[in-house]
Amino acid sequence: MILFVVKGNDSLLLEKLNSSSASYKKLNLYGKEVILAWPDTETETIDDPAIEIKVKVKEPYPLVSNKWKKEPTRVRVGDVEIGGDKIVVAAGPCAIENEEQVITDAKAIKSSGASILRGGAYKPRTNPYSFQGLGEKGVKLLRKAGDEVGLPIVTEIMDTKDIELFRNYVDMIQIGARNAQNFSLLKEVGKLGKPVLLKRGLANTVDEWLQSAEYLLSEGDGNVVLCERGIRTFEKATRFTLDVGGMIAAKLMTHLPMCADPSHPAGKRELVHSLALASVAAGADMLLIEVHPNPEKALSDSEQQLTPESFALLMERIKALASAIGRSV
Repeated sequence: MILFVVKGNDSLLLEKLNSSSASYKKLNLYGKEVILAWPDTETETIDDPAIEIKVKVKEPYPLVSNKWKKEPTRVRVGDVEIGGDKIVVAAGPCAIENEEQVITDAKAIKSSGASILRGGAYKPRTNPYSFQGLGEKGVKLLRKAGDEVGLPIVTEIMDTKDIELFRNYVDMIQIGARNAQNFSLLKEVGKLGKPVLLKRGLANTVDEWLQSAEYLLSEGDGNVVLCERGIRTFEKATRFTLDVGGMIAAKLMTHLPMCADPSHPAGKRELVHSLALASVAAGADMLLIEVHPNPEKALSDSEQQLTPESFALLMERIKALASAIGRSV
């Protein structure tokens, strides 16, 4: 795999590529003109004096790799920057149930210091008879709540048919764990150019996770935040296993910011605080936390959602830890 960052006219390079057997793709990424080429044979070489930088990348995710982009990427969601010194917290209900619930939640998490409002409108449920979410209505309710309290919103997309809805209403698009390798969806979302929160699949290796991110970047969208949300292992004490080691390894391999979702691996609200703090200590740039005004009556994942009071306490603990490691919230 060869990554070219072109200086000046690229016509000579493109002429060479067109006359070779190599496949290539031309992108504008992070303000640079990038040409990604993959020759059919390892012995074939492509060179040109117009090239400013040529990087040969062994990994199957050259755009995601920090081999070519040394400086960390910072992703902006509205006025919120992810990937800098500040730890960003996105919070809100697992599922949007009604207007009163989501607005009450939005006000509570805003007052405690959260920077982004999260909420599920389309719910991928294992059981087809479980609450599936409000769909388009839920997206619009989340948008209304976000506007009312002055927070950008993030919610999950499940189908390419909803692309226009998300283009018009959503600030950050989440790709959930069950769609982490839905490559058609990744390509279409990548074409939007909006910030994307990409969760790690239930059984994805770190390499597979990064290759999913490559699908988004290869469509020209560099505004990607990776999210560790726990993987399926033999352990039953927690709902999933929060792979802090995998998260750290991925952070060392890429320039993209890192998010942690402590709610899903916890499965129980009593574990969320500790997993969230462990993630911050490990270097997460963002947290995604489920909060509900009345968790016991929640229509999905009731056992892992925090009350607004518990979330307020967690935010105080996150602020104290962030200060101790030279960051802020």
